Amino acid sequence: MKSNYKRLGDFIKEVNIRNTNLEDVKLLGVSIQKIFIPSIANTIGTNMSTYKLIKKGQFAYGPVTSRNGDKISVALLDDYEIAMISQAYTSFEVIDENQLLPEYLMMWFRRPEFDRYARFMSHGSAREIFGWDEMCNTTLPVPSITKQKQIVKEYNILVDRINLNNDLIKNLEEITQAIYKQWFVDFEFPDANGKLYKSNGGDMEFNKELDKEIPKGWEVIPLSTFCEISSSKRIFESEYKNEGIPFYRGGEISLKKEGTPIEDTLYISEERYKEIIEKSGKPICGDILMTAVGTLGVSYLVQEEEFYFKDGNVIWFKNFKEHGSNYYLYDFFQSDNFTDILSEITIGSTQNAITIKTLGEQFIITPPLEVIEKYHEISSCLNGNIVTRKNMNLKIHELRTSLLSKLPTLEDSL
Repeated sequence: MKSNYKRLGDFIKEVNIRNTNLEDVKLLGVSIQKIFIPSIANTIGTNMSTYKLIKKGQFAYGPVTSRNGDKISVALLDDYEIAMISQAYTSFEVIDENQLLPEYLMMWFRRPEFDRYARFMSHGSAREIFGWDEMCNTTLPVPSITKQKQIVKEYNILVDRINLNNDLIKNLEEITQAIYKQWFVDFEFPDANGKLYKSNGGDMEFNKELDKEIPKGWEVIPLSTFCEISSSKRIFESEYKNEGIPFYRGGEISLKKEGTPIEDTLYISEERYKEIIEKSGKPICGDILMTAVGTLGVSYLVQEEEFYFKDGNVIWFKNFKEHGSNYYLYDFFQSDNFTDILSEITIGSTQNAITIKTLGEQFIITPPLEVIEKYHEISSCLNGNIVTRKNMNLKIHELRTSLLSKLPTLEDSL
């Protein structure tokens, strides 16, 4: 229904307060995820008095849309009482919150339909701009303030649940890494009597490959003999389409790890899927995928029977030497030890990368089978809980997306 649609410009006004007093506040930018993020701009020698100040409850957006793909960068400040933004952003606020809630307006901005509208209405030759006039001429449904509060409350319940799950995921990841470090860095794993190995006189011996002492009887072998390491046939952008089998490229494994929104999933045809698995196979439960270019070393442990594809920028670990060693390796990839290794083996001038050959030459400690199996029981339980929380977030995200999609059709019956 369009009867309750109103012109946005009747509810908002531009804000242009400069940092003339050089206030010491956080410098922020606006991401295409529609949130404020700390700015990484080099401001040494910059005249900060020309930058804008923005207060809690105000908006900022980047008018240039031609550099953002299909999304417009717009966000509502709610984590800071006051902050600073570049003068390139346009900032504004709601005139009367008894008529339009900023949180309700931000829900409208999060809709993919608004992104498409902003791109369509952008204009310019060298770069396309969604200017202030275009923003003001945007129309949206404005139900009663009571109805807006109800909608925002329902939305925030979903957001709070996602945030709670993310906090639990972070705690579980920290616990897993603490146990990994205790067992395989400090060598304080439980011995045959259930006591801490090293603290209770466990035999140690010097290993020349790692240049340190490790438990006696433990091996140190190249990663290439610990499991099979490979990559599969590259998938080109021309082969994507908006239906078929979902898959994730190398750069998106990190997003999948945090719970990739459904609309950000890429797709290829079923015919192309069959061709790829015939030539390269597909990851199965227990395999590990790792980004090899860009954000290096981000790994994902496949724990469900889903379709996961990878292009030439993803390294695939499979066919592990011993049962449970995939969890041991996955947790090793999350450790500080592996971060140190990455800093030494990455190559490339403009874009860092890892090669399968170089990675396979790195040494890894291999504990006895009984130690790995004991660790597997703990790690699989913790990582299983992490996957459960992430899948729950995906379902909640679908509900959140559904709520946003229904905004234009909401009847103002209150």
